[in-house]
Amino acid sequence: MLRVSRDLTIDENDIEIGFVRASGPGGQNVNKLATAVQLRFDVLHSPSLTDEVRARLTRLAGKRLTRDGVLVITAQSHRTQERNRADAIDRLIALIRQAAVRPLLRRATKPTKASRRRRLEAKKRRGGIKALRGAKGFSE
Repeated sequence: MLRVSRDLTIDENDIEIGFVRASGPGGQNVNKLATAVQLRFDVLHSPSLTDEVRARLTRLAGKRLTRDGVLVITAQSHRTQERNRADAIDRLIALIRQAAVRPLLRRATKPTKASRRRRLEAKKRRGGIKALRGAKGFSE
């Protein structure tokens, strides 16, 4: 079980991890070893996620989510499978933690009387400066 937060855990059996060949530099090993990790997590059918978290995670995942609702995370920044695997799992947990936070609702407020007065005074001052520009006579 992977602990995401105090009240949210994910079963490791819900995560599929596959290894593929990494792109980029790697010397002689680049064509021999499959060090890149491709982590797959079924967001739509996971029993660990609530409907709220699932909806926010779907929105956050963006293009990493397939049509079937599977989140695909690829990690290839390290040279070993173990470190790439840990990196992919850390990124999944971070994404789920971000989705687990309920966004704060914006409370509508009105500008204060003083701020409206300051805004109008600034507009008058700016307008006065611009009016002075055109007041000079041009010699043609």
